[in-house]
Amino acid sequence: MIESAHDALLPAGPQAVALANLWWVLLAACVLVFVAVMAALAWALWRAPRATTASAPDTPQRAGEARMRRWVGAAVVVSGMLLLLLLAASAFTDRALAGLPLGDAVHIELTGHQFWWEARYDDADPSRIFTTANELHVPVGRPVLLTLRASDVIHSFWVPSLHGKKDLIPGRESTFAFRADRAGIYRGQCAEFCGWQHANMALLVIADEPGAYEQWASAQRAPASAPASDEERRGRELFATSTCAMCHAVAGTLAQGRRAPDLTHVASRLTIAAGTLPNTAATRAAWILDPQQFKPGVNMPPHEFAPQDLAALGAFLGSLR
Repeated sequence: MIESAHDALLPAGPQAVALANLWWVLLAACVLVFVAVMAALAWALWRAPRATTASAPDTPQRAGEARMRRWVGAAVVVSGMLLLLLLAASAFTDRALAGLPLGDAVHIELTGHQFWWEARYDDADPSRIFTTANELHVPVGRPVLLTLRASDVIHSFWVPSLHGKKDLIPGRESTFAFRADRAGIYRGQCAEFCGWQHANMALLVIADEPGAYEQWASAQRAPASAPASDEERRGRELFATSTCAMCHAVAGTLAQGRRAPDLTHVASRLTIAAGTLPNTAATRAAWILDPQQFKPGVNMPPHEFAPQDLAALGAFLGSLR
């Protein structure tokens, strides 16, 4: 269950808290200004002189104009002070966003593709590096340092409950740090229009307790589990000898494609197609047969498998946990 979907006002990390606090300050300032302007308008309408046939003396009118100038001057001064206050609040927020300690951070290389996310968990020990897609698991209370890249067009990483937005620009590399202080599942989204299926380029950030995270990471480092039945073995053979292996990788098999999501542990993910569909046997089969009906414009073409071959392929993919 996703705890908070695109809700920047339910922060789950220090940077998100700083941004939410800035939003409340801006809202309070805007409400105050709006109320003051409406009150001034109402007062001006109430005190405005009424038109009469007789000519009004000039002296009261000049006095009213002088009083109005004083009110306008006072309003300008208050507005300037308010803008300085908002500038200071923004500066303090920037300092808070940049002040996250990065000791013992989890390092992840996140690459945006049309229209999915590739996540490579880095480590000083090459044997501990692994790759997954469309889901980030992070440990609660531990900083995460993302290295952001784009393989084709501009994308933008945004998980509102954890931080603000950061663009991924082709040919450029940037970093982005955050920390999740509460366990949960937080929905992210590409926030930069990147093509036809931009709206279906979601990302789940799953904040696990440290022990659960280590168990998950250990399982992700392992190669694909060996088939347990003849049907699964048939499915693995079909996967390795069909066009699937041209784009997808499954560690421990002959499939080593790198143009599409790594499927070594695909059955352990909550969704497929970057959050477009729930990860079930039925949706996996439907996606294999015709991904274009769910996500028009994706690079994956339709496939024609006999029913028994599709069942075997689905059994193999379902075993990849």
